Amino acid sequence: MQRHWQRKPLLVRQAIPNFSPLLTRPDLFELAAQEGVESRLVKGADQGRRAWQMQQGPFKRRTIPPLSERDWTLLVQGVDLHHDGVADLRNQFRFIPDARLDDVMISYASDGGGVGPHFDSYDVFLLQAKGQRRWRIGRQKDLSLQADVPLKVLAHFKPEQEFVLNPGDMLYLPPRYAHDGVALGECMTYSIGFRASKIGELARDLLVRSSESVDEMLGDALYQDAGQSSTERPALIPQGLTDFAKKAMAQALKNPLSVDRALGELLTEPKANVWFDGAGTARTLKGLGVRLDRRSRMMYDKHHIFLNGESWRASGDDARLMRVLADAREIDASLLRGASPQALALLRDWCEDGWIHTTTRKIRT
Repeated sequence: MQRHWQRKPLLVRQAIPNFSPLLTRPDLFELAAQEGVESRLVKGADQGRRAWQMQQGPFKRRTIPPLSERDWTLLVQGVDLHHDGVADLRNQFRFIPDARLDDVMISYASDGGGVGPHFDSYDVFLLQAKGQRRWRIGRQKDLSLQADVPLKVLAHFKPEQEFVLNPGDMLYLPPRYAHDGVALGECMTYSIGFRASKIGELARDLLVRSSESVDEMLGDALYQDAGQSSTERPALIPQGLTDFAKKAMAQALKNPLSVDRALGELLTEPKANVWFDGAGTARTLKGLGVRLDRRSRMMYDKHHIFLNGESWRASGDDARLMRVLADAREIDASLLRGASPQALALLRDWCEDGWIHTTTRKIRT
């Protein structure tokens, strides 16, 4: 983290020794056929005879090319939301805050398959799961892209290093570090990506989310302009109204916890294609522990607990309990014995929503 994170690439040979795919090829193709799963099929350029092609899923099995056909790649996004084993793999990267963790994408490619030389705006770990992939990487000053291409393919890629990754090998790349991965035979690569918010987008999203509680915070005071004289310039915005608006904005942001709350809710908001069936029931948690659903996002700050886009004020023993759940993603029955009735009621509600599940597993300490 000190030497490489957001600074320079890192190649780790056998980062996960004897690693093998967590999903079979048929399993991955079946996932790509589902409506709620984001997937793409990319066919590479063929020395000027064929241009880059990209299709959006879902894909029926017969629409995926045969393995004997070269230069194609199937990309399946957010596999950790649909498979417990991949979610466990994602959790091995929680030495980086959950607020930064995005998802796990699986890339399946035939010989020669890839998506062209490109750069990403986020940190990524590229873990080889099956076969071999040749990576060429470089610090790229010229970020201009090829024209009339459905992918963001660099026009003038200049690699500086080259590596061939085998199963279990992993390559870390910081944002905007150019790279080009080409499959050497049948190949499967897992990409663990970490999001980085753009300052403008983050400010906009926080303002939108904060606005949901503005009426409650500020009340219903009306703008008043008693004593306003008649005007010969009706299109001029009155200075009093401008001052009133500035005062409203200042008061809306005056409470520091409002921004903290909005940020936590924003960071734990489930993705658009995530939904919970809410089929869980838990009349009692006596003798049971609980674990987060693999799709649940739970975080906390000094004053709040956040789960799936909602927030609760928390303090004392209950806050400590919820923070353990957020960090460990599960707690056993021994930790629940000291929970307050309010905390247990909240956990039961989360069970009913499908956000957490009961478990009898005892956690080693």
